Amino acid sequence: MPMNLLALPAFNDNYIWLLHDGRDAIVVDPGDSAPVMAALSNLKLNLTGILVTHHHGDHVGGVDALRPWLKGEVFGPALENIPQPCRALNDGDHINVMGASFEVIDVPGHTAGHIAYFLASSAAAAPILFCGDTLFSGGCGRLFEGTPAQMHRSLSRLAALPGNSRVCCAHEYTLANLKFASAVEPHNADLTAYTAWCQAQRAAGLFTLPSSVAQEIKVNPFLRCAEPDVIQSALSHGAASPSPTDVFAALRQWKNDYR
Repeated sequence: MPMNLLALPAFNDNYIWLLHDGRDAIVVDPGDSAPVMAALSNLKLNLTGILVTHHHGDHVGGVDALRPWLKGEVFGPALENIPQPCRALNDGDHINVMGASFEVIDVPGHTAGHIAYFLASSAAAAPILFCGDTLFSGGCGRLFEGTPAQMHRSLSRLAALPGNSRVCCAHEYTLANLKFASAVEPHNADLTAYTAWCQAQRAAGLFTLPSSVAQEIKVNPFLRCAEPDVIQSALSHGAASPSPTDVFAALRQWKNDYR
């Protein structure tokens, strides 16, 4: 059956992703149980799996409250402290939930054991990437537990996925990220056009997500660390060298301080 992808707003700017086939559903990073329960009730869905990308409270806070309705398992990173019971996952694992096979990708950087889930394309729909707080539209997560080299490798892995992959990140940070991206690369026409589209979406009360891998490669400075203009901007903000890792490190520090 075709899969339906929904973003459930939570807190100030989180999205909890829900994937369903009209009968069964999985949710990703349920930091709050209330929007999940409302969606399951409204759509008359059975909760058959919970996927967790990392241990932060705004991603796991609703897990235990959802267990009484869960007809399946909680899945999460093996290297992080996730509410138990939880099936521990490592890089390269495959899990089958609701008839779908998800590949687990290690993406440390934001946290030490962060993982992503990749669902390859079917005849009916483009691939789906649940990337938590590693990759955002126009940006990436802060490095709370990892190194710039780790995060750059993680983002490079995600950028190598098929271009039509839907990027389902966990926060609506897009406009703030694009403001920074425009400071890094002010002459990027793709970035200018995408910013205008995202501004129109938000003005209409609509989401900017999911994005796509191909879109992010065109506009996201953290995926463009080998581009001449990005390198030059990073060097002017303290990059130790034009190497992609040093460029990334300078961009991330610049973004941390950007207002």
